[in-house]
Amino acid sequence: MSVEVAKHARELLLKEYRGALATLSKAMPGFPFGSMVPYCLDEQGRPLILISRIAQHTHNLRKDPKCSLMVGERGAEDVQAVGRLTYLAEAEQITDPAAIEAAAERYYRYFPESQSYHTAHDFDFWVLNPVRHRYIGGFGAIHWVDQLNLANPFAGAVEVRMVEHMNDDHANAIAHYVELAGLPKTEPAEMVGLDSEGMHLRIGQSVYWLAFPEACNTSTQVREALVLLARASEWPKKETA
Repeated sequence: MSVEVAKHARELLLKEYRGALATLSKAMPGFPFGSMVPYCLDEQGRPLILISRIAQHTHNLRKDPKCSLMVGERGAEDVQAVGRLTYLAEAEQITDPAAIEAAAERYYRYFPESQSYHTAHDFDFWVLNPVRHRYIGGFGAIHWVDQLNLANPFAGAVEVRMVEHMNDDHANAIAHYVELAGLPKTEPAEMVGLDSEGMHLRIGQSVYWLAFPEACNTSTQVREALVLLARASEWPKKETA
């Protein structure tokens, strides 16, 4: 399995923000139970979900944490001709107060409407610890991927500062990124996340990930990439591994 395959699989996980969570049914032993969940990636690059304590999938996970998250390219006319990923995992509820606070800070940026029902109802944060992954990049491009997740070097205060700075002082640059990437202009875009490989923008209720031309491992490199894109007349091609 090549580094490039793992990169494509990870990019699909970054590009999407909702998937089908399959758990092992407690009420119907032996049967898989599927439900749709929104997610973002935590500081270790794992899917982070917020689920109700009374939901069926929560009861299932408390009995057996083994699960999978199925993610496919949104809006595809032929789902068998595009990328899809089955992320096999063991779910773990976040219980440490500091970790819950960090998870909430990140998740609320991606899904601000979730803050009201998280505080008003019994919802908990869970992470999906990776076990193995099945990635299909199209017809005949089928791979098992063992190493997919990539830690976010900016997660925490550094990312918050960069995101707030861009939203407060560089709204025109963000609008230009939307223009370059051909994203919908139905509402003003807001930056919600940064990682070493790209950025997440939220437009209305939808989240979009835009890749940097090359990986950025320092805040200086991120700043340089954002300036480059703000001045670009077209989205630069990414470097390949």
